[in-house]
Amino acid sequence: MIDYSGRNVLVTGGASGIGAAVAIGLAARGARVAVADRNLEGAEAVAARIGGGAVALVCDLTDPAVPAALVTEVYARFGGLDLICSNAGAGKAKRVLREPFDETAMALFQVNLYAGFRLAQAYVAELEARGARGRLMLTGSENSLSVPDAVKRFAMGVYGASKHGLLIMAEWLREESRDKPLDLHVLLPGGVYTPLVSGGLPDFDQLPPEMNMISPERCAELALKGMDLGLFYIPTHAHIADDMQPRVQGVVASLKALGLRD
Repeated sequence: MIDYSGRNVLVTGGASGIGAAVAIGLAARGARVAVADRNLEGAEAVAARIGGGAVALVCDLTDPAVPAALVTEVYARFGGLDLICSNAGAGKAKRVLREPFDETAMALFQVNLYAGFRLAQAYVAELEARGARGRLMLTGSENSLSVPDAVKRFAMGVYGASKHGLLIMAEWLREESRDKPLDLHVLLPGGVYTPLVSGGLPDFDQLPPEMNMISPERCAELALKGMDLGLFYIPTHAHIADDMQPRVQGVVASLKALGLRD
């Protein structure tokens, strides 16, 4: 188990859901946490709950300049930064054939995809300049890997594209960073009972078992365990592997049809 005593952590999207649970879990291990969110009041509430020198920062990650500025601000406040959890995310449900690809869709990509890698660029530059080593966890989704059976009716093509893009860029970042002072992880949550998905659903303890939804606290527990184990992929639900199989099987079937595989 990683000991975060005396270590400094930045969590984006930390005002609620997975981000808040991760921030609280890291603080319980001794970390000093910067809770960043566009919802300053929510971030302040989480920071107050954590205590121990936690700070709340307001940020709008749709602005391309904000991720680097956020890294700079945390270094200025804490004097060092040992872990970034790039967790901020936005949701969108609209059928692909009806999607206007307007400013709202582009803002979703700024938050879900580009913000994490802008954080990575600024963070690695600081680590190299200081001769330090750091850790980055990017929050993807089960949608990074497939069209999950559980959400096929929800028209999540643009959201899924942003999370799929995050995963492949993270895999490239892993290849490009083998000589960099950075440990990299991608959290791949299935259904988590967060404010993004809980609207219109029963209370968490009344959800039917077939929904297979976990709490933010359970997701955070798995995220921290995955980092403890040094995992690059940190999935949270067993069905994620099953949902990937149609793509694999479809490619294999096509190879056979083309005479490229027996």
